[in-house]
Amino acid sequence: MTSVIDVRGLEKSFKKLHVLRGVDLAVEKGGIVALLGSNGAGKTTMIRILSTLLRADGGSAVVDGHDVATDPSAVRRAISLTGQFAAVDEKLTGRENLVLVARLRQQRQPRRIADELLARFSLVEAGSRAVATYSGGMRRRLDIAMSLIGEPSVVFLDEPTTGLDPEARNEVWQTVRQLAREGTTVLLTTQHLEEAEQLADRIAILHQGRIIVDGTLAELRALLPAATKEYVEKQPTLEEVFFAITGEKDDAPEGEQK
Repeated sequence: MTSVIDVRGLEKSFKKLHVLRGVDLAVEKGGIVALLGSNGAGKTTMIRILSTLLRADGGSAVVDGHDVATDPSAVRRAISLTGQFAAVDEKLTGRENLVLVARLRQQRQPRRIADELLARFSLVEAGSRAVATYSGGMRRRLDIAMSLIGEPSVVFLDEPTTGLDPEARNEVWQTVRQLAREGTTVLLTTQHLEEAEQLADRIAILHQGRIIVDGTLAELRALLPAATKEYVEKQPTLEEVFFAITGEKDDAPEGEQK
């Protein structure tokens, strides 16, 4: 399949700090690819280059058939970017936020688009409320909904669950899975290994400025010695305890603040 994201030899330095040292990455159309790395590994720098917010020092990057350096306008039309914190106006309602973005992107029938996205992201009842009253998960869902206006083919999610509690994180995960089911290509950066395990079709690890491994979870596990069988008493994880006690593993009722 043709790669919708094709990165070759990407380099970026900030004075004497070499952040990216020749990154190669190919992402095929559809599905979710997780980019893992510790703090300072260069994940956000790479996303900023791919979304045309930062120029690379060397190498090349093509997104949806457009070179990020020579045709940035075409790249911006093909993508959306959601950062680590929800970029929503808390004084506006959810519907007003969506209508505003639709108008800024010169979409026809912005109110219809807003209503469709509110329904898609289970925010209809909350749509007329000020975003200041939303929970963290609701704000993040609204933020992702706003980023989809214009039907981008590629969505960049830069650590989308930063600062969220387990319930809100689960809401975001369900939203990301839905995007993939609908055919959107998602490149997700995260420090949380569980998040990559839960969401990603493929996982790339960025370390010391390079992609050192890229494959499915099964392929990555195969790099380690074969598992040995041991009989141990399995204790529930803290997350399992949390959801069992609260009874809120599934989505909360539409519009309910958590």
